[in-house]
Amino acid sequence: MTTPSLLILPGDGIGPEVMAEVRRIIDWFGAERGLNFDVSEDLVGGCAYDKHGTPLHDDTMARAQEVDAVLLGAVGGPQYDALDFSVKPERGLLRLRKEMDLFSNLRPAQCFDALSDFSSLKKDVVAGLDIMIVRELTSGVYFGEPRGIFTEGNERVGINTQRYTESEIARVARSAFELAMKRDKKLCSMEKANVMESGILWREVVTEVGRDYPEVELSHMYADAGAMQLTRWPKQFDVIVTDNLFGDLLSDLAAMLTGSLGMLPSASLGAPMENGRPKALYEPVHGSAPDIAGQGKANPIACILSFAMALRYSFDQGDEATRLEAAIERVLADGVRTADLMGPEGGTPVSTSGMGDAILSALDTSL
Repeated sequence: MTTPSLLILPGDGIGPEVMAEVRRIIDWFGAERGLNFDVSEDLVGGCAYDKHGTPLHDDTMARAQEVDAVLLGAVGGPQYDALDFSVKPERGLLRLRKEMDLFSNLRPAQCFDALSDFSSLKKDVVAGLDIMIVRELTSGVYFGEPRGIFTEGNERVGINTQRYTESEIARVARSAFELAMKRDKKLCSMEKANVMESGILWREVVTEVGRDYPEVELSHMYADAGAMQLTRWPKQFDVIVTDNLFGDLLSDLAAMLTGSLGMLPSASLGAPMENGRPKALYEPVHGSAPDIAGQGKANPIACILSFAMALRYSFDQGDEATRLEAAIERVLADGVRTADLMGPEGGTPVSTSGMGDAILSALDTSL
C-alpha cells in the first residue's frame, strides 16, 4: 500500500510554531499507531515572496496538486502590506484554493465544555455547540468578473461581481447534504433570495439537489436572519451551506461563539482524485498573529485539529481523528491553557510547545 502523502506549508508569523507541534503529533501517530505519512515541506505566503518573489512558486503549486493533502499554517504580516495586490501573501492561499478547485470549505464551530465560559454568549447557549458551516470557496463575488477599480466621470468606482452557475451551486450543496447524512440529517441553506438573483438560483438549485436526499431535513434562511439566529440560539443548526461571501462572514461569527479563534480548524475539499481521496487543504482559521510570532505564545490546537480533520476526511482514519480530538478535550478539561485561553478561573499556563507536550501525554494515556 502506498504511504499517503502530506505537503506541509507552515507559512508566516506563528505558522511555523504551530506547525512544529503538528509535526510532533504526526510523528506520534507513526510511532505509536503505525500511521505513517510521506511528509514534505515548502513555502507559501510572505516567506515564499521573500525567496521567490511570488507568494506561491509554480513548483509548490505542482506539488500541492500531486499530494493526498496539504496542511497550511498561516500567511501574511505587516511587512508585506505595501506589496502590490497581485503578490500579497494571501494570494498564495487563494491560488491554492482556486487551482486545486477546492470548492467546499468546512468550518466546524465546536464549543468544548471546558471553554464554554469563554464565549461572549451565555454558557447554556453555547455549551455543547457542534455545528458545521459549508462555504462555497471558488466562485461568487470574490472571483466574479468584471472586477476592479475604474474611473467613471470624475470619480472612481469599485466593482465586484456575484456570479454562480448551477453546477457550482449543486456540487457544494451535494457535499453539504453528504455531510448532513453523516451527522443529524439537518441542513440549512442561507442566501439573500429576497434581493439577489444569485440567491434565487441558489435556493432553487439547493432544493433540487435536496430531492436526492429525502432523509435530510432542508430549510432555507436569509443570511442576515441566519446571523441573528446564530447569536440567538446557535444549537438550532447542525449543517449550514452558503455562498463564498456569506460563508466568510457567518463562519467567523460562528467561530467566536466558541470563544477563541485559536481553537478552530477548517478543511477545503475538491473533487476526488484517482485514488478516491478528495483534493484537500487543511488550515486553522486564525491568522499569522505577527504580534506574538516567535514568542512561544501561540495556541497550536486549531492547527492540530486541522490535522484531525485530515485524518477523517482525507485518510479514512475517523477513529484516530476522534482519539486526537478526545486528547485535546482531556487536556482542556485538566485546565492546561495557552495565553489566549487564560480566563478569570485561571489554569495551568503553558507555551506553544507545552500545549504540544500535554496533548502528546494525553495521546499516550489513550493507548
